[in-house]
Amino acid sequence: MHPKVHAATAPDRPAYIMAATGETVTYGELEARSNQGAQLFRSMGLKPGDVIAILMDNNPRFYEVAWAAQRSGLYYACISSKLTAGEIEYIMGDCGAKALIASPGVGPVLDELPPLLPGVRLFMVGEARAPYESFETARAAMPATPIDDEVAGSDMLYSSGTTGRPKGVKPPLTGQPIDAPNGISTMARAMFQFPEVPTYISPAPLYHAAPLRWSMSIHRMGGTVVVLEKFDPEGVLAAIEKYRCDCGQFVPTHFVRMLKLPEDVRNKYDVSSMVSAVHAAAPCPIPVKEQMIAWWGPIIHEYYAGTEGNGFCYISSQEWLAHKGSVGRAVIAEVRICGEDGEPLPPRTEGVVYFANGPALSYHNAPEKVKEGTNKYGWTTLGDVGWVDEEGYLYLTDRKSFMIISGGVNIYPQEIENLLVTHPKVADAAVVGAPDEEMGEKVVAVVQPLEPKAAGPELAAELTAFLRSQLSHVKTPRVIDFMEELPRHPTGKLYKRLIRDAYWGNKDSRIV
Repeated sequence: MHPKVHAATAPDRPAYIMAATGETVTYGELEARSNQGAQLFRSMGLKPGDVIAILMDNNPRFYEVAWAAQRSGLYYACISSKLTAGEIEYIMGDCGAKALIASPGVGPVLDELPPLLPGVRLFMVGEARAPYESFETARAAMPATPIDDEVAGSDMLYSSGTTGRPKGVKPPLTGQPIDAPNGISTMARAMFQFPEVPTYISPAPLYHAAPLRWSMSIHRMGGTVVVLEKFDPEGVLAAIEKYRCDCGQFVPTHFVRMLKLPEDVRNKYDVSSMVSAVHAAAPCPIPVKEQMIAWWGPIIHEYYAGTEGNGFCYISSQEWLAHKGSVGRAVIAEVRICGEDGEPLPPRTEGVVYFANGPALSYHNAPEKVKEGTNKYGWTTLGDVGWVDEEGYLYLTDRKSFMIISGGVNIYPQEIENLLVTHPKVADAAVVGAPDEEMGEKVVAVVQPLEPKAAGPELAAELTAFLRSQLSHVKTPRVIDFMEELPRHPTGKLYKRLIRDAYWGNKDSRIV
């Protein structure tokens, strides 16, 4: 299916609603605007296989640009609105984008970009300023009829760069019609139990893989997407109640922040319309997921996968309650756990998580990354560590690159972080290894208190006692420091490298 189908059958149905402003774009309007956008791209000489870049916050024009590119056979590279000019320049050069469509909400970095992007045609939605052209003005001059050579394009997304330069994922174009079947739409109904015509809440940045792909799949299904311009825990609950949202996609950080709301705030909103809440991106602490299931009911679905698409695991609430902590069993490919020697390990033995007999791993312009993530059997990994039980359920321990080696003992921060965020005075937490003369590395916790004024030795002592009662002394942090806000990606991923580098004296570390 495709939005064009719903534009013909239900042109006045909302394709999406911006939660903060209430701005609504119908399927009829989305069809006309995306056709005009496709006509504009063709008038610029862009042909199937070419690349445009979208650099926007959650702006109401985002989908109009993305669908225009999709029906033109173009790649649309979606760039994080939080990056620096140099980082954006790198991605633009790496993907070979011929045009950039930006939104004013990205901020001052837009003024730094023009001299860095010679030969790239620059557009801005909304209040455009030179040298950016007004995208809406250029688009309005085009006919609202489909281009003659419609063919399916694709997103081209980049990893969030938590451990280095972002890597592009550029799937081969299929040459199929624009309304060819979509795997996510099929899974949404069959596996995640989305309604026939969903009202979907999208609380995360649209430039990220899951929010973009899920919400565009809702458009294929003829549903309505309710877009939060910026994540706000109470705002999510208010939008669910106001628009009677019945499904949505989240990350564990969203759950944590909603659960940290005062009970009277949580209870004043009616979320009974929700029939399916999907989460991914990071393993969810067991107590957090228990509380979410108790609050919203057994409607929580979890999957483990990457933008790379080399494998996919799934688990329902009912399965999870019987296998707490698991991220599910393989649906696409097969899970294999390997040791340091690269050989497969038996059940309940920790090692690197690989996907076997599934889609190939591919990174744009980065063959060394493909080689690094592929073992001698041809199995591929995203760099996570975990184990499987006898029934094939996967349990993630952490990312291999985050492991702390203290006195020869391997310590995975995730277990400590998951426990810390359950403390009522903790809003967020990161655990890293810091240099230690005797042990090589020592465990350090960096905590974002729920109340900033609570930061200090008294809270540090309270948290140490809390952790020590449930962890071995080896895992208990030797130091607890505080930050007003941790450097977390809007999608929920933590830029742990920035925190770790500060302890190791790398003052030039930055988000890439």
